[in-house]
Amino acid sequence: MATTTGAVGGADEVLAHVDRGVGRILLNRPKALNALTTGMIAAIERALAGWEQAPLSAVVLASTSPKAFCAGGDIRTIREHSLAGDAEASERFFASEYRLNARIAEYPVPVVSLIDGVCMGGGLGLSIHGSFRVVTERAVLAMPETGIGFFPDVGASYFLPRLPGAIGMYLGLTGHRLDAADALYTGLATHFVPADGLDTVADALVGNPGDPVDVVLNRLAGRSPVTESGLAAVRGDIDRAFGAPTLGEIEKRLHHLDTLWAAAALTALESASPQSLEITHALLARGRQRTLRECLDAELALTRTTIRTPDFLEGVRAALVDKDRSPTWARPAG
Repeated sequence: MATTTGAVGGADEVLAHVDRGVGRILLNRPKALNALTTGMIAAIERALAGWEQAPLSAVVLASTSPKAFCAGGDIRTIREHSLAGDAEASERFFASEYRLNARIAEYPVPVVSLIDGVCMGGGLGLSIHGSFRVVTERAVLAMPETGIGFFPDVGASYFLPRLPGAIGMYLGLTGHRLDAADALYTGLATHFVPADGLDTVADALVGNPGDPVDVVLNRLAGRSPVTESGLAAVRGDIDRAFGAPTLGEIEKRLHHLDTLWAAAALTALESASPQSLEITHALLARGRQRTLRECLDAELALTRTTIRTPDFLEGVRAALVDKDRSPTWARPAG
C-alpha cells in the first residue's frame, strides 16, 4: 500500500509515490520521449528531497513509455531562449538539471533506473549517477551532443573519462549509440532485465526489503539478447585511435586503421560541429582530474557561452526544428 502518491509537476509529467519503503518516480511525457523541462527537473528534485529523511530502501526511476526512458533535455526550448535573449531561463534549466544530477549521485539510498528504449543526454544524467542502471533489449544509450553544436554535459565530463580505456572519448566525440550489450560492457548499465519483466523490479525490491538491491537485481537479471558487445569487438582500435592526445592525431590514426569501424568513426567526426569537438575533447581530457561537482560547475560555465553560438542554434535547428539533418557549421577560426 502506498504511503504517499500523486502527480508532481505540470500536466502530470512526473508521477511520484512511495510504496512500502520504495520510492517510485515515473517520467510521464511520452509524446516528447520524456525530454526534460525545467518543471520536470524541479518535480523530481522535490520528490527526492521530500524522501531524503524517509525510511526508504531504494528509489526506482522509470518511464511510462516503452519508447524512451528519457531522450534528454528539452534542448529545443533552450534554443528558443537563446534566440529570445532569455539567458536567465536557460541558466535556470541547466543549473537545476546539474543540481539534480549531483543529488542523485549523493542520495542516501540506492537509485535504480529502469532504462527501456531511448536514453540520451539528460537521460544518462538521471541514470548514470545512481547506484544501478537496468537495461532491456530495447535500450539505446548515447551522448549525441556534438551533432547539435553542444557538448556532453550532465556530468559526462566526469563519467565518460572513467569508462574503460578510450571508450568515453569515443562516445563523447562521435555520439555513438550503445545497445544493451554495449551498455553492460562499458559499465553504463549494471544489469539486464528483459522488457517484459521490467515491471517486476520495483515489486521485487518492495518484497525483499532486507536484501541488498544488487542481490535482488541479480535474481531478476537475464542474459542479454546480444551475445557480444560490438564495442568489445573493436576495443583495441578504439583505445588506439581515441587515446591519441589531439583531435588531429585521432583522425590520423583512424585513417591509418583503414577499417569499416574507423571509416564510420571518421564520418561521425566529420558530421559533428568542429567547435563542439574541440570543446568536448578538452572537457573530457580534464574531467578525469575533477570531482563530479567540479565537472558540473565547469559544464555550467560552458553552457553560458555555447548556447549563444551559431553552431548550437544551427545544430538544434537541423536536428529538432526543421529536421533536415543538414547543419551548416561555422568554419573554425584560422
